[in-house]
Order: sequence, then C-alpha cells, then structure tokens
Amino acid sequence: MSEKTVAILGATGVVGQQMLQCLEERNFPVGRLVPLASERSVGKTVRFVGEDVPCEVARPEAFEGVDIVLGAADDATARELLPEAVRRGAVCVDNSHAFRLEPDVPLVVPEINAADIAGHHGIIANPNCATIIGLVPVWPLHQAAGVTRLVVSTYQAASGAGIAGMRELEREQRALAAGEEVGETAPFAYQLAENLIPQIGGFNEEGYTSEEMKMLNEGRKIMHLPSLRVNCTCVRVPVVRSHSESITAEFERPLSVEEARELLAAAPGVKVVDDPTALRYPMPLDTSDQDLIYVGRIRRDLSAPEGASSLTFWCCGDQIRKGAATNAVQIAEYLV
Repeated sequence: MSEKTVAILGATGVVGQQMLQCLEERNFPVGRLVPLASERSVGKTVRFVGEDVPCEVARPEAFEGVDIVLGAADDATARELLPEAVRRGAVCVDNSHAFRLEPDVPLVVPEINAADIAGHHGIIANPNCATIIGLVPVWPLHQAAGVTRLVVSTYQAASGAGIAGMRELEREQRALAAGEEVGETAPFAYQLAENLIPQIGGFNEEGYTSEEMKMLNEGRKIMHLPSLRVNCTCVRVPVVRSHSESITAEFERPLSVEEARELLAAAPGVKVVDDPTALRYPMPLDTSDQDLIYVGRIRRDLSAPEGASSLTFWCCGDQIRKGAATNAVQIAEYLV
C-alpha cells in the first residue's frame, strides 16, 4: 500500500490518542502524520512510531495535502472543519455524531456494511460506541434468522464521556476512599462512583435519551433495516473502560441457542465466552484494551410467545478501541 498523509483531528484526546496507537499497531501506511488540536495544545507533541510529532492548530489550511482525516473532535468542530478537509481532497472518517444520519454519508461498521464505504462523498461516519458493540454480534444472527426487534440495556463506562469522564470517576473513588466529600461531578450530572446514572444525553418528548435513540436510528441505517424495532435503556456505570450490553433479539425464523453460539464463534470481530458452569462470561475487565466483542450468557428468551424465535445474550467491548478508534482505522484501511 502506498503511504498516506494522515491527519487526526483531536489528536490529544483519549480517542485521538487511541487512533495513534491503532494506526501503529495495525501498520497503517502513514507517510506523514498531522496531529491537529485546539490552540491550547500548541507546543504539545504526540508519540508515534517512536517519534514526537508536534501538534498543529486545527484550521482549514492544515488539511492541505492530507489524504485521510480521522476525526476525534466534538460535533461543532467536525461540522466546521471536515467539509474544509474534503474541499482540499481528503477523505474523512469521523467519530462525532455530526454526520451519522446524513443520507449521503455512509455509517459503517466494517464487519457489517463495509460495502457502503464505496458510496462516500468525502465523509464516512463512525457509529456510536454502544451501537457498534451491540450490532457486531447481532449481525451474524440477523443474517441467519432475520432480526425484527431488539430490547437493549447498556452499561456504559466512564470512558464514554472521554478523558474527563475517566478522570472524574477516578477522582471520586479517591475522594470516597479518603473519606472526603465528592463535590462537583462534571461531566456527570451526579456522583458516578458507587452509583448508576440512568441517563446519557438529553431526553426527548417520549422520555428517551439521545444515546438511546442512537441505537434505533443508527442500527436501522447500518443494517439497512428501516423497520427495525429497538427499545434501549442506557446507563452510565462506575467502570473506567469497556461497555457492556444485555440484548434480547427477536427473529423472523427459528434460531436455537446452539446455532447462535456457532454463528457467533465464526463471526469476525466476536469472541464467544459462554460457559456458565465454569463462571465464564464477558466482563469489562477482560475486554478492555483489545478489539473483539465478547459474547456470552446466550440463552432462550423465556418471555417470548410460544412459537416465536427470541434469544438473549450479554456482550462487552472496549468503547475507546472497537467502539471508536479501531473502527475508524478499520474504515481507513478499506480506503487504502
């Protein structure tokens, strides 16, 4: 593969830093790296392939000569700068929410719909972390039996709120261990340590949060299932890294537990960890800092009507890697 000039928008953030690591680990053909960040990061460097690369200010002119942009910035920054990168000839893989539901922007999980990448017009969107982690194991089951409905509960780590969320959870844990008051809890609405917060994002008129609606809207687009029914509850949990999900999936055709286990064992990006008698099942501690989605607790849905096909399973995956950075780098690999 020919070497590419690669820019990372938001290179000093937790996802941007993970993108650097993934590029290096996967031997992506980077000829020149352009780390972009805010003016606050002027003078900072990022480490890449044994070298310290100075950060540049994120501005339109910085994209001159860039082939691929990996976006790890907020929605407003993405909307402002990524179209400028496209005008200068770059292809952008964006991790923000800014373009995900735009009709002419592919929303891609490579294990599911890599073919959609070819239809891009300069921007390819990376899905929400919880959407990626849930759909990677749903997809092979859908291919076999046709999924019609998903009932999902997510248990999302502090890492989903970026480096600020991870640091806040660790700060709260230290304060409680020292017998001190927790005090202000930003970026969380409430104390997260020793607590669960059943809200991620703002509420709509029906009482669902923006994070919960992403599973519905993004899932339909990624799997090309405009009528897919999804009911999702998203909860922030006091785990530093790696999201977990409980998923009940209903299907058009019969699918046994044994068949589902075999399908998942053969699916790309999935590792089956499912032996209750030996107390083996996916957990955040085991799934952090790697790229597979672990799946276990695969069982028949006891609440399903007689004759219906419905299974329940539990999955865990690293939100920073496969839920964000790795997925973006995988998309970039298809581009080259």
